[in-house]
Amino acid sequence: MKIKPLGDRVVIKQLEAEEKTKSGIVLPGNAKEKPQEAEVVAVGPGGIVDGKEVQMQVQVGQRVIYSKYAGTEVKLDKEEYIIVKQNDILAVIE
Repeated sequence: MKIKPLGDRVVIKQLEAEEKTKSGIVLPGNAKEKPQEAEVVAVGPGGIVDGKEVQMQVQVGQRVIYSKYAGTEVKLDKEEYIIVKQNDILAVIE
């Protein structure tokens, strides 16, 4: 099954949280903070959204940083994805 976002929506897959701190301390599962870093899996077509022309600025495969409480979490084929609006993406990691 495939997810195809509509309008200015982007499907992202959250990257895994670090297992260890930089000093080597192993973190238990509940102490790990979810990273705001993700990989773009699918991008909507853009177009006219809420009466404004929207051009998509992200592409599939890019790593991005997104707003902490943004989006809708979706589980599909045992994979977890987050669907966010393009405005919720704060930066592209190069």
